[in-house]
Amino acid sequence: MSNNVVAHPSAHMFSAAQLDLIKRTVAADTNPAEFDLFVTVARNAGLDPFRRQISALVFSKGDAAKRRMSIITGIDGLRTIAARSGRYRPDEDEPRFEYDADLKGPANPLGLVKASVRIWIADVARDGGWRPVSGVAYWDEYAPIKDDVEGDFDLIPTGETWPDSGKPKMKKVLRSGSGAAIRRLDTSGQWGKMPRVMLSKCAEAQALRKAFPEDLSALYEGAELDRAQASDLSPSEMIEASAINDRLTRIGSGRSITFQLFPNGPLEPIPLGQVADRIMETVDGFSSLQQARWFADANTHPLREFWAQSPTDALALKKHMEEAKARLEAQ
Repeated sequence: MSNNVVAHPSAHMFSAAQLDLIKRTVAADTNPAEFDLFVTVARNAGLDPFRRQISALVFSKGDAAKRRMSIITGIDGLRTIAARSGRYRPDEDEPRFEYDADLKGPANPLGLVKASVRIWIADVARDGGWRPVSGVAYWDEYAPIKDDVEGDFDLIPTGETWPDSGKPKMKKVLRSGSGAAIRRLDTSGQWGKMPRVMLSKCAEAQALRKAFPEDLSALYEGAELDRAQASDLSPSEMIEASAINDRLTRIGSGRSITFQLFPNGPLEPIPLGQVADRIMETVDGFSSLQQARWFADANTHPLREFWAQSPTDALALKKHMEEAKARLEAQ
């Protein structure tokens, strides 16, 4: 029997008063289960919610079927975790940016293509020297772009109500003769003020996760999820019904979970209906037990989210992953 004692989150780090303050501030939209998970992650990561090193972001709060929570960690929080290892060193050079003048427009004011950030990690498995780890973030994958429709709207009842408030759901429908949707950068946050800083944060977060997957898996810098927030708020409200259906088809019905399929790969939002097939295909391509273990560790929280949203498919996926692991162990 193990002598290790796992303390309840509230008993380990925070007093009752502190938990109440966290619930009213950085985790205000969470339900009890989400809040317990958030506090557990904060405790295990050793991050301070009161210093905004970690916070909770809930998508689709009024729709139980689409509701999901993501845990946000500022770039300083990711650096803090990496620094505790004693194996992390930031790069002395500035982030590198690639531009394309042809891309300049409402959705990309500077014509940014990508940002690259390099960090250094001590390679204790070899000679103890420092090796570089790079992260790359592409503008069209992270910048919060939304459909801005030129013209007048009418608010039309959908016939449904919001579960939380009981208020009727409304949708904006373009009036006859109004213009078409235009893709624009959402400037309500920091992307319009400091686009290079925001894109470089996404790149650095990737590099840090690649270097320290066991410590940073499923922890996202806030800038990485700004695009998801923009998409979550705009599709069903910005264009008429026929255009809504087309858009939802293109983005996978608006319900997706973010996975990292490969150690050097980007974070990829996968439509809920495709998660099981994509993960099975990925797992079947693994050639070593180490790859399978990395994938399970790096995607612990996305896999839990998939279980919560689609338990039947998640059970089939769990069985498939266990069979794949057993096959690799036997090799």
